[in-house]
Amino acid sequence: METGQPIGTLSGDDLSSLSSTPATTLSRWSFAVTQRYQHFLDKTVPHILYRWVACLIVVLIYAIRVCLVQGFYIVTYGLGIYLLNLLIGFLSPQIDPEIHDGPTLPTRGSDEFRPFVRRLPEFKFWYSITKAFCIAFVMTFLSVFDVPVFWPILLTYWVMLFVLTMRRQISHMIKYRYVPFSTGKQRYDGKKASSTESADLPMD
Repeated sequence: METGQPIGTLSGDDLSSLSSTPATTLSRWSFAVTQRYQHFLDKTVPHILYRWVACLIVVLIYAIRVCLVQGFYIVTYGLGIYLLNLLIGFLSPQIDPEIHDGPTLPTRGSDEFRPFVRRLPEFKFWYSITKAFCIAFVMTFLSVFDVPVFWPILLTYWVMLFVLTMRRQISHMIKYRYVPFSTGKQRYDGKKASSTESADLPMD
């Protein structure tokens, strides 16, 4: 009588056949692609200028596409509303002083310097804009999204919405005394500090 394999156990061939199912292979492939894509994004973080130049190229490609087909204005309007949302997040502080009693920016030269922390960081702002234009570009190849509308009305409404939103945002900046850009802020240099320290030393 031959001694067979114990019931309930799997051989090496059975395990290899289970591990090579189409679902497992697909999940491994998607994980590898996602990991490689995330690695590529991480490498682009310090290259701010090149990232925004690439984003501008994507925007121009989308604009040329819409001008050539003379349609998909409702897609462009939705894209404009989404970009306005992103811009507000980019210009807003991470802690809204109207809701939370967060730290305020210095108003005098003797105050401690506190950097402006955005609600939407620059990299996520760039990534969201680029991804939105890429998705909108793909949508221009699907006729179901080409809804016939009178585009001057959409443009006028978007401009009015932009002006009202930015006026409210600027009023918020003035009220709570913050500037979402680092231009013009005072910076201290090590050489300048050493020269002042040497000037304060007593002379023999």
